Amino acid sequence: MTLSVEIRHHQGDFSLDVAFAAEGGVTALFGPSGSGKTSILRILGGLIRPDAGRITLAGDPLLDTHRRLCIPAHRRRFGYVFQEPRLFPHLSVRQNLTYGRWFAGRTGGRADMDHILDMLGITHLLERRPGTLSGGEKQRVSIGRALLSSPRLLLMDEPLSALDEARKAEILPYLERLRDELDLPILYVSHSVSEVARLADRVVVLADGRVQAVGSATDTLGNLADASGREAGSVLTGAVSALDPETGLATIGFRGMSLVVPPAHLVAGQRVRVHVPARDVLVATEKPAGISALNIVPGQISKLTGVAGGVVDLAIDCGEETLHARITEVSVGRLELVVGRPVHAIIKTVALERP
Repeated sequence: MTLSVEIRHHQGDFSLDVAFAAEGGVTALFGPSGSGKTSILRILGGLIRPDAGRITLAGDPLLDTHRRLCIPAHRRRFGYVFQEPRLFPHLSVRQNLTYGRWFAGRTGGRADMDHILDMLGITHLLERRPGTLSGGEKQRVSIGRALLSSPRLLLMDEPLSALDEARKAEILPYLERLRDELDLPILYVSHSVSEVARLADRVVVLADGRVQAVGSATDTLGNLADASGREAGSVLTGAVSALDPETGLATIGFRGMSLVVPPAHLVAGQRVRVHVPARDVLVATEKPAGISALNIVPGQISKLTGVAGGVVDLAIDCGEETLHARITEVSVGRLELVVGRPVHAIIKTVALERP
């Protein structure tokens, strides 16, 4: 189901001019605060009418300013999950969910309520009021309410931004189940590299109201900085090739390389995704000895890109995969690093995700 978007809109001093397409799965709108992510979502949801544009979903026109066509929000059948849960405090969880199901109208019977309750882990919360729930529980109920409206598209506007790290870790596996078990396209707004690396199939990178790049998470995140100014690093997808019962470590096989990671309840053959921050990759011209790092991968420099502040981003081809490292210009000169030179990538941190 293809979502096609062309939008031009002015709001005060801010100008939005974007065009992109999303085809099923999770498409992340990624960029720093003020880049236009939420404005795009609100326009898609019918909450803002842009100055000009055209939006279609599966060929159905939702907006065409040239034809003076604008389908109202309630007829677009989009689910919307905001940063804050926005639950009715005087209603129970069951009643909040039923409210969402009411919006499904005649299509409501298609929504498998039991499956959604199980998928989000909220069956035991049905008789409780929102005031007694944790932040993560509230957001899961909010997601359930949106899903029970039988949406054609789910819009998620930084649903984890109001949560602390513990609550984020709690809710991310549920978002992964939602992605994997429902045939529902999702547009997910975030400025967090780790969230996008973990959840997204496709990424639309935004800055100052313009599209900077569009592509897979692996292709787009490798060279980009997140909102905090830190580089994204590498996103790799592979499978568990070995489990060592003595050390408790797992080996993940990729295309022409492998990494050792903590087991995290992995099983042999399981497909996993790893995020390797570029700031956690060191570069050596010879294989080092006598260090604590478990992952030392041979490769060849394929690209050097200068970055403001006296640092350089390196792309290192390791087998058929590419690792990204960020080091200083001084180190590049001292080690005489050039494109084509063989090196060893020393990886300090590997963040294990589930694809």
